[in-house]
Amino acid sequence: NLAHGFAASGDDKALIKSGRAMNIGIVTAYNDMLSAHQPYGRYPEQIKIFAREVGATAQVAGGVPAMCDGVTQGQDSMELSLFSRDNIAMATVVGLSHAMFEGALLLGICDKIVPGLLIGSLRFGHLPTILVPAGPMPSGLPNKEKVRIRQLYAEGKVGRDELLESESASYHSPGTCTFYGTANSNQMMMEMMGLHMPGSSFVQPGQKLRQELTRAATHRVAQIGWDGDDYRPLGLCVDEKAIVNAIVGLLATGGSTNHVIHLPAIARAAGIQIDWDDMDELSRVVPLVASVYPNGAGDVNAFAAAGGMPYVIRELIGAGLAHADIMTVYGKSLEEGAQEPVMDGDALAWVPPPVVSANDALLRPVAAPFQPEGGFRLLRGNLGRGTIKVSAVDPSRWAIEAPCRVFEDQNSVLAAFKAGELEKDVVVVVRFQGPAANGMPELHKLTPPLGVLQDRGFK
Repeated sequence: NLAHGFAASGDDKALIKSGRAMNIGIVTAYNDMLSAHQPYGRYPEQIKIFAREVGATAQVAGGVPAMCDGVTQGQDSMELSLFSRDNIAMATVVGLSHAMFEGALLLGICDKIVPGLLIGSLRFGHLPTILVPAGPMPSGLPNKEKVRIRQLYAEGKVGRDELLESESASYHSPGTCTFYGTANSNQMMMEMMGLHMPGSSFVQPGQKLRQELTRAATHRVAQIGWDGDDYRPLGLCVDEKAIVNAIVGLLATGGSTNHVIHLPAIARAAGIQIDWDDMDELSRVVPLVASVYPNGAGDVNAFAAAGGMPYVIRELIGAGLAHADIMTVYGKSLEEGAQEPVMDGDALAWVPPPVVSANDALLRPVAAPFQPEGGFRLLRGNLGRGTIKVSAVDPSRWAIEAPCRVFEDQNSVLAAFKAGELEKDVVVVVRFQGPAANGMPELHKLTPPLGVLQDRGFK
């Protein structure tokens, strides 16, 4: 078995054969169709070099699929989105199942990829595991302008060429999309759980600092194996307090509601049960301290420049809202995660975040939040239960009484919009959506026409 495992390992063959060094399994979600994952193409070779620097070895344990909801929105393939998370989890399990590894590095960023990687790797909870981000792309076309062009297109006032030009100026280079959606919420949660190196989420690709954070993650996972005196297996890191920290971070920053699906699944993989009632109760006591697009005007690059995750972590711990006493991958407590990575000459260093937010339109202290409660609400009614991200909705729109129009699919909604049938206050219901049906509750294709109706004064 072992001979098969190191047969193609070149310079690392002798060390793997000896059994005297940690062999790190790399699970990668690389493909170069996803801008967020394109930087991962060179990571395995870099990680192998970084591992050798500390007397360890690394092998690619396996690859997992990574679909982009931004590409599949409005298409039939979007119905594979939630299924892909579980496929990623299974592929992660397959990759790590070869009994070749004493630690793992997980390369993934986007919507279903991080939850899938984490769910799968928790089947190997005895392995020290660190998630390695690749960072956001530089900011492009301002978000308000992007939304304006989309709505003009929905009204038929600009053509496809103008729309594509706008989108290309928004999504323009390697790195994560810069709005605060599920992908960037993933990064926030991994920092709140202590599974990233401190402050590593929002450092852009191609920077020396980005490379040094990957080096630091590789060195660190080699230091926390079971053969040393600082064993930090994933199964002990992901405990009840870490899960609560992830929820608190989600609420405090107005993160993606897709995590009301993913977080219970991640928790279940760790043997922990949470539900929407828990999230709703926490939302009543956790203030909203960040306002990042689509909740506010600035993107994640502006959020990071204002103080970012180190500032948020320090504020939440200081207010008693986050558990500092969790097992992180890097230090004695989550308090060590409240540090900003910087280059000190050619060396990586960490410094405290700013005492005061550099931009209080994006980031505020717990004592003066955007809202006194978090960004999530659980709705109950005679049709069932649902969730809403109130942090992205103006309070004047929190309640509506209007006739209901029920549609079988999103294309029927678009047809009704184009026919002028929705030019009134209306509650639009699209059936057969969500985890019990076709997957994720995401119909972004409907956002521009519904935005047009609201701009026209309708509720």
